[in-house]
Amino acid sequence: MSVISELIRTEADGTISFGDYSLSSKAKLDNFDHGGDLYKVKTFAEITKLERNGMFVYESVPGTAVQGFKATESEVEFTVEGPEDTQITLELEESTEYDISIDDTDAGTMKTNLGGKLSFSVEMDGSKAVHVSITKK
Repeated sequence: MSVISELIRTEADGTISFGDYSLSSKAKLDNFDHGGDLYKVKTFAEITKLERNGMFVYESVPGTAVQGFKATESEVEFTVEGPEDTQITLELEESTEYDISIDDTDAGTMKTNLGGKLSFSVEMDGSKAVHVSITKK
């Protein structure tokens, strides 16, 4: 498994990777510039949280390592790793339906609440990364 030792980084393909669930105490990095946006990450064993320009983007409980995170108007895609099952919350468009795919398996359709939050669980056993794709219907 691979944590992001620098807490957040830009990948060669233009995506970002963030999070270190191996930390026993909170660590954060603020004002990380990527694509003209400023990101802030807070991460440790209990939680990983990402903000863009002061707005909520991603949260996992317990903490995770996220690789290849890419968000467009119609899709969010990333690979997530962690030592155990995790609850992930994303900030998306409010009152909108999204198709969820976990490791290329259809996990169903969910509708965001009035605040635009979408929460779902990902089963992990600590041995491999899990690919997540959220697509606007």
